[in-house]
Amino acid sequence: MNASTTASLPPGLLLTYYGDDFTGSTDAMEVMAAAGIPTVLCLEPPTAELLERFPEVRCIGLAGSARGRSPEWMETELPKAFASLKQLGAPVLQYKICSTFDSSPTIGSIGKAIDLGVQTAGGRWVPMVVGAPRLKRYQLFGNLFAAIDGDGYRLDRHPTMSRHPVTPMAEADLRVHLRQQTTRPTALVDMVQLQAGTGSERVAATAAHDNHEAPVVLIDVLDDATLLAAGQLVWEGKGSGVFTASSSGLQYALTAYWRQRDWIPQQTGLPAAIPASVIAVVSGSCSPVTAAQIEWAARNGFTTERLDLRKILCAETAQAEIERVVELACGSIRQGISPVVYSAMGPDDPAVIGFDALARDAGRTRADAARLVGPTLAEVMKRLLDRTELRRVVVAGGDSSGEVASMLGISALAAEAVMAPGAPLCRAYSRLPQRDGLEIILKGGQIGDDSFFGKALTGGSFNG
Repeated sequence: MNASTTASLPPGLLLTYYGDDFTGSTDAMEVMAAAGIPTVLCLEPPTAELLERFPEVRCIGLAGSARGRSPEWMETELPKAFASLKQLGAPVLQYKICSTFDSSPTIGSIGKAIDLGVQTAGGRWVPMVVGAPRLKRYQLFGNLFAAIDGDGYRLDRHPTMSRHPVTPMAEADLRVHLRQQTTRPTALVDMVQLQAGTGSERVAATAAHDNHEAPVVLIDVLDDATLLAAGQLVWEGKGSGVFTASSSGLQYALTAYWRQRDWIPQQTGLPAAIPASVIAVVSGSCSPVTAAQIEWAARNGFTTERLDLRKILCAETAQAEIERVVELACGSIRQGISPVVYSAMGPDDPAVIGFDALARDAGRTRADAARLVGPTLAEVMKRLLDRTELRRVVVAGGDSSGEVASMLGISALAAEAVMAPGAPLCRAYSRLPQRDGLEIILKGGQIGDDSFFGKALTGGSFNG
């Protein structure tokens, strides 16, 4: 960073965050790194020994799995995670949520996370920035919208989120959705107030009215202008410290404001990736976006192999099924052909529609059965890395990404190159020499165009 930047922004850390899943955590890291802010994503609570490897760091993330967890799990785990970040001393502490607000009162409760975060971090208000135009997420008068292939949908009518297998979105008004998860007061700074420049007055009035309990204040983001205004509102209203529950829209908003003030470089971005000779992909995503990417890969020189979930859910056949797909994938890699191992092809896949019956036949609850998919894919990836010379891998799906990264013994990630918004190519840091320096992409289910896996192989373009 240049001298004017370090003189204008406070010294040391600017922001710490806990990511409620791994793919969202890399998304937030990418935004900060691309803005020229040295960022590291830890996969375990940051220690002094680990942070010694990143002496210039100004943003630290901690990747987690709260999006798929119960409120009881959160009560046990989140206070420790928040405390480990709070003690680092950054003025902004973020609970990083998905830009599609994946949550319910019983799974991934954002409201519960906010209540626990405020207990740890304090603050007079809890800003919430969810909209992120670069990711095609827009919040308007408190309602969340997402676009796919140029068509915009209110989230409760979104073809994926309205049918999400774990946290289907039945309400697009985030205030209504959030009130099912917390009794904390909520308010809204809408786009009209942002454009009029009265957002800070709205925050002050709301915080004063609810001074006994820090209110959640949602901030509309529709375009670059409201994004910048949201960043200004949060940064100038942080006081002595603020806790926020936000998507990577917060990172986009803050960096837009800092850039407008000439506190960070105007021209930034991650470099393009160099091509790899071969990659391996594992996918636990049920998204139609990922399904299209798997279909594209099959048409363009990749090998694709489905995991038989019926066998995976049965203890007597699980290991044989893992070994079957590993051997097929290893054979492809030795021939210079990139394999894709997947558990489902979109929300209409028979394995998804019939998953309850598969779980029941295996004598498992649906939740227990679902939790087996991620560790299975992690074991597949571990065996592939142990048996081949792979140096670049891709994981599709938030829960799967967490399981794979954890099983591989990765301590931290840093964004190295651009792939698609929200899914950078990362370099892994590990105590294990064979994993240190591994290139890995953790891709959310709805991220990327059809040729994403081809771009991961070639470094950004694919002629297939």
